[in-house]
Amino acid sequence: MGGEATAKSHDKEFYQEIGRKGGEATSDSHDREFYQDIGRKGGEATSDSHDREFYQEIGSKGGSAPHDGGDGKMSREEAGRKGGEARSRQRND
Repeated sequence: MGGEATAKSHDKEFYQEIGRKGGEATSDSHDREFYQDIGRKGGEATSDSHDREFYQEIGSKGGSAPHDGGDGKMSREEAGRKGGEARSRQRND
């Protein structure tokens, strides 16, 4: 059975279930360092393929998401702006 035939014969729940099982199996066979490493690599790849404006845009979108405030946490907009600025400084150094 090829990919197209499989897709036609299974619903969304089927794919959610196999995704969940795959995630659990991966979690069982890898440690914290594995996830830190793939997160770092993903962050570097994203940084290499996006510019400062990208980070400012996603920061502003995050900042417009609901946030109750008053809890001492930095807003998503502020975090995105600071992250974009820090990344830009790293590239210019």
